Amino acid sequence: MSDPLPGLLKQIFGYDEFRPLQREIMDATLSGRDTVAILPTGAGKSLCYQLPALARDGLTVVVSPLIALMKDQVDQLHAAGVAATFLNSTLDPAQVRNRMSGLTAGEYKLLYVAPERLMLPDFLPWLKQWQVAALAVDEAHCISEWGHDFRPEYRQLAAVREMLPGLPVIALTATATPRVREDILKQLHLQEPAVFIASFNRPNLTYRVIPKSKPERQVWEFASARPEDSGIVYCQARKTTESMAATLKAEGLPALAYHAGLEPAQRAKNQDAFLRDEARIVCATIAFGMGINKPNVRWVIHADLPKNVEGYYQETGRAGRDGLPSDCLLLYSRGDLMKNLRFLDELTDPQAKQVARRQLDQMAAYAESPQCRRVPLLGYFGEEWTEENCGACDACLDPRETWDATLDAQKLLSCLFRIRQKGGFDTGLVHVADVLAGANTEKIRRWGHDTLTTHGVGKDTPRQDWVALGRQLVSLGYAALSEDSFQTISLTPQGMDALKTRATVTLTRQPRTEQAARRTAAALMKTGDIPCDEALFQELRTLRKRLADERDVPPYVIFSDVALRHMARDYPMVPAALLHIPGVGERKLADYGTVFMTAIRDHLTTHARLAFEPRDTTTLPAPARKMKSEGALNGTTLETVALYREGRTVTQIATQRSISEGTVCTHLSRAIVSGDLEVNPGDFFTEAEAARMGEAGSRLGWTALGPVHEALGDIVYNKLHIFRALTQRDEARRSGTPPPA
Repeated sequence: MSDPLPGLLKQIFGYDEFRPLQREIMDATLSGRDTVAILPTGAGKSLCYQLPALARDGLTVVVSPLIALMKDQVDQLHAAGVAATFLNSTLDPAQVRNRMSGLTAGEYKLLYVAPERLMLPDFLPWLKQWQVAALAVDEAHCISEWGHDFRPEYRQLAAVREMLPGLPVIALTATATPRVREDILKQLHLQEPAVFIASFNRPNLTYRVIPKSKPERQVWEFASARPEDSGIVYCQARKTTESMAATLKAEGLPALAYHAGLEPAQRAKNQDAFLRDEARIVCATIAFGMGINKPNVRWVIHADLPKNVEGYYQETGRAGRDGLPSDCLLLYSRGDLMKNLRFLDELTDPQAKQVARRQLDQMAAYAESPQCRRVPLLGYFGEEWTEENCGACDACLDPRETWDATLDAQKLLSCLFRIRQKGGFDTGLVHVADVLAGANTEKIRRWGHDTLTTHGVGKDTPRQDWVALGRQLVSLGYAALSEDSFQTISLTPQGMDALKTRATVTLTRQPRTEQAARRTAAALMKTGDIPCDEALFQELRTLRKRLADERDVPPYVIFSDVALRHMARDYPMVPAALLHIPGVGERKLADYGTVFMTAIRDHLTTHARLAFEPRDTTTLPAPARKMKSEGALNGTTLETVALYREGRTVTQIATQRSISEGTVCTHLSRAIVSGDLEVNPGDFFTEAEAARMGEAGSRLGWTALGPVHEALGDIVYNKLHIFRALTQRDEARRSGTPPPA
């Protein structure tokens, strides 16, 4: 029997070769074996069950955790000519009946369904009628309580195996620690499964960590230097996402906010705008991302410290899914770390607190490590990174300055020894720094640490530098942090040996905030992109967007950026040439081939063919001007102004933003005085009220509102704020002087 997979790969999906491990995974599942596939984002997990579904008889049921992901996958399959459907809560009863009728008639090869619907008692019997040939469990880490996206409903999936014994199962995920892998096998009742684990390394991603300083400016500089690229800014708080998005919008960048507090319709609208390239940037909490299949996200910024390495890896993995070079930037400050530690104090479950503290410490160790970023990142998943220089992280591209830290290391290691010798117990690293700095805290006095020979020996060094040095010594094995919630630090045998022998200790200097901030937008772009005719590429992007809007799908459903860049490099103008472009299968050739070949032909009537050389690594200049938010208007003020411009009332803005109406009027007043906002006075007060306020203000002055309010009695402060702002703005315009700050 001939091998159908290569032909289907080319015919349906337009690719000539399989990616690493794809073929082996497909062979295993087609042989009837249970299979586990752990592949990084962008490695082609979906194809591992989609292509076998086309090669076998019957229906493949795909368990998917998110509605948006289901529709996205089905849209892309339809564009490739594959009979696929989904069942979820977005469908009306008539649509559900029609699709179930089609399933009974055998019209579909793939069915996407949420675990909640699959496990309904009246739904399971349908599976026997639909000739189910395989079960694919996507985002399989959701089955484990040790995973970062635990979904209890996934635990019930083993019941499908009991009802359909012998049904082969393929479980797929992009992130899974050894513990999560074991849980997947156990909870799904997999029988002697074939397990495939690819490297967690994403070679096209460049990782950078810089000190956090004026994060809104840092994000603006980074995004401004990449005017054509889509990106995600992850923030910890909902209000921060709104403030960040408002700041970027005020600077002319198309940004939207996304968080769980938005109305569902608004949240869906913002996500859709991002997927359809109508908003280039989304500022989001971690509520955004799982199931986002947008392949051309070129950068991800974490403006706040993530809570764990696994979540950070998953979120950075949303960049560069198409394999093109992409950037991942983390803005790090110890203030963020301490804030997260304070949040942990609110946890009442000791075990949960211990786990969260260990995860946070691993994240801080990653951020502060002088090593290649891939060493701790891949090490978290049990993978050893052995290359000396990855060529795609700040530590390898711009190595930090090293220094002989032997004397300071001796002081800190000796302090650990003396503390343990004094009381028979270890303390936290911050306490050790206090002892070295000669602090006079209650704990130091109570434990007698003010009598230690090491008390005050490091008083000329800032305490935060001692903490940073201690973390480096931990990463190098000279000291160790306990795994309990107290996170005490102790000497290791290696540290004791270094203390006794006075061994040389070489450490790296942490970059200073100002220096690193200046380099943010000038970060090196990684080589390896697909050089092409950029003018033609932009024309093809515009054409793709128009076709996508006509079909009500995201642009990448038509063609990926990779396909367009190959077209803009190779200039295909006949069907055979277009079929050689990666991602162009027979269905897409039939649907879109003529219009794209015509666009390429038309371009060449007015432009010469170009020859291409690999792009040199270049630097991107940072904007020199000030931001609007660096003047009178900060990010939260700009968000209020943006909502007012959209037609919201003061009351509506206050409700949506969970702030007082007085705060809203204060924000609007600042924007009026600065000249950044024009308002209709009638929205705030009557002409009669304006006359009374004007007379009182002329008599009493506008330095303070209290006397004016007292004189008028019945006119509230909110109206007075707006009237005063209009008065001050008009006076500044007449006199030609700057408005008051």
